[in-house]
Amino acid sequence: MQPLPALHIRLDRVGSTNSYVLQQLAEGADWPDLTLVSADAQTQGRGMQGNVWESADGQNLTFSLLCRPSFLRPSEQFLLSQCIALAVCEALRQTAGEALAPHFSVKWPNDIYFRDAKISGTLMECGLKGGRLETVVIGTGVNVNQCHFVSGAPNPISLRQVCGGDELDRDALLVRIVSAFARLYYLLRAGGADEVRRLYLQHLYRRSGFHPFADAAGAFEACIEGIEPSGYLLLRTRGGELRRYEFKEVRFVLPPSPNIPIS
Repeated sequence: MQPLPALHIRLDRVGSTNSYVLQQLAEGADWPDLTLVSADAQTQGRGMQGNVWESADGQNLTFSLLCRPSFLRPSEQFLLSQCIALAVCEALRQTAGEALAPHFSVKWPNDIYFRDAKISGTLMECGLKGGRLETVVIGTGVNVNQCHFVSGAPNPISLRQVCGGDELDRDALLVRIVSAFARLYYLLRAGGADEVRRLYLQHLYRRSGFHPFADAAGAFEACIEGIEPSGYLLLRTRGGELRRYEFKEVRFVLPPSPNIPIS
């Protein structure tokens, strides 16, 4: 297992790790590539499109990675979203063990699911300079030991609920995630974008068969045809129509949340 980045800033409590990183950069912080900021308590966790990320104090992982991916064009930023999703999925599979591992998957664009329940989410915020990606802040939350969720989110689950038993080692899981991300990040830098895209498709939630979706026009059934390099989702309806969606233009219709026993 690879060590954490040389610069790891640990915070007891913060509004949002992403907001903290962005504020420090605005104030002149010159942190290196792959700087890690983690917090035991995050009071104003943010998700994509203004969503809120619920996390009980000291029970889960809330962290941000600062990347300086000057080797990527702005149009290629979705590759970093794929890298963090794959890294979290891999780490959760390793921690949960061989029997449970196949049930973890990446729900487009970068959520991690255990069966039909959400265990992790990510928010990416990019800074451009001279038409290049100067900074990308990747903020990720992983439900690790929390067993009671009160925010009204439709389908949360934690790793402890999945595995059962005693509390899990959050630090060990963080090391696994960051090490897996670094490996994929260096693969990208070495020209391995196609391999990252292949792995992402291989780990996709509902990657085969027809499933229920809904867009502004209503519900329909479709199969995942692919993911464009820019991140757009391609769906093929039962009638053969190919549809192209940006995030929030379509939703996965999920079954009712399972009744997860609490250890």
